[in-house]
Amino acid sequence: MTTTQPPVDPARVLALCSGTTFIAFLDFSVVNLAFPDIGKDFPHASINTLTWIVSGYAVLFAALLAPAGRIADSIGRRTVFLVSLVAFTIASLGCGLAPTVGWLIAARFLQGAAAGGMIPAGLGLILASTPRERIPRAVGAWSMAAGFSSVIGPSVGGVLLRVFGWRSVFFINLPFGLLLLLGGLAVLPRHTRGSGDQLPDPVGSVGLGVGIACLVSALTEGDSWGWTDPRTLGLAAFGLALSVLAIARSRRHRAPAVDLGVWRSPVYRLANLGLGLLSLTMFVWMLAAPLFATAIWHWTVLETAGALSIGGVASMVGALLAGRVTGPGRHVRVAVLGCLMFAGSNAIWASSLFGSRPDFWAGWVPAAILGGGGLGLGFTCLSTLAAGTIPPLKFAGGLGMTLAVRQVGGAVGVAGLAAIMAASTRPGSLAAFHHVYAAALAANLCCALVVLGLAAVLRPARAPGPVPAAAAERAG
Repeated sequence: MTTTQPPVDPARVLALCSGTTFIAFLDFSVVNLAFPDIGKDFPHASINTLTWIVSGYAVLFAALLAPAGRIADSIGRRTVFLVSLVAFTIASLGCGLAPTVGWLIAARFLQGAAAGGMIPAGLGLILASTPRERIPRAVGAWSMAAGFSSVIGPSVGGVLLRVFGWRSVFFINLPFGLLLLLGGLAVLPRHTRGSGDQLPDPVGSVGLGVGIACLVSALTEGDSWGWTDPRTLGLAAFGLALSVLAIARSRRHRAPAVDLGVWRSPVYRLANLGLGLLSLTMFVWMLAAPLFATAIWHWTVLETAGALSIGGVASMVGALLAGRVTGPGRHVRVAVLGCLMFAGSNAIWASSLFGSRPDFWAGWVPAAILGGGGLGLGFTCLSTLAAGTIPPLKFAGGLGMTLAVRQVGGAVGVAGLAAIMAASTRPGSLAAFHHVYAAALAANLCCALVVLGLAAVLRPARAPGPVPAAAAERAG
């Protein structure tokens, strides 16, 4: 007797996988707020040790996006998604119960690794269950969930810290994790096997994951260790070498760690380059804005959190609007508009509107609306263009690489911010912040040029016209 699987509801799959995206990205912002309180509970831990509570999550998250995506395509996206969700929930419990700082860091590593598994698998499930013509809207809704975490994160984190303490920012994941797990067991399609039963090359997968982890670690810790420190240079060189070797091994392996086939598409390559550049400037924007507000304008944490929510709301609106755009040509035009809007935001930040005295309405509000809206438009349209080039059987692997590019781009942005600040005559001064945003403006303009390159790639070749009679006669 055979049983048939009930029909898949794309809306429920989208809601469920967007929920996991929300809690995964929420843990980026909320823990930053909890960092000072965690330090007070572990007074004997050095600041360099404590920073791994934040960076450990980011490093493992970035490292596992690409390998986990390939594994999800091989053994099943549903399986990888649910196992990763269980691991994320258990790791959150471990973080909340951590008796020592070493325990907390280890649990954060596991939490980041689990997030790196469930995000590409979840996005692959969304695209596989969504009709092709509705994929832009699905990507827009997924992007909105990620943006919503940045809107609500500071507020939720502030309330939890004030009322329940820092451990509550991890315990809050437990009820959400359990609800999402029950929903996943009921809603997700059971038959989600991808390109085949053979797992991707384990040697190449480990090499790629460790390589990306080393590169992100070097970029993350370079400011505190020193950019010429042997640890920074050694990690960067080792990570780059491992990544190159993993890619070279993928060229000849039957089940490669990196599916190089998707990279043959010029649209995929240019869309990923644009996403990397946009992520670079987004991370600069997200990190420098609260530093500027508290250090230069002397706003309180709650005032800063409220002001930051303006950009988050604008990003959500931009993502929703971009989700309604159809056609590759229109996606390119809207993505260019998004890059130019974000460039305008950085131009405002680098101007006298952001001086020593607070200027909320003429400075902060227009910069936040332009920046957040531009990010929502740009990320959604570029992600849709990249997804449109990936065969359905390779959704999770291809999108895992795209998400990894975004994370590496973000790490480069944070490293660039730190390097520009350190090179300034007065690090942390108004002039130093203006230099940071001027550099971000240049990167945004480069991103716009890359996206314009997509227009040339997508332009259909012109069909040869009829040969004029006179020319035909001369040609014999």
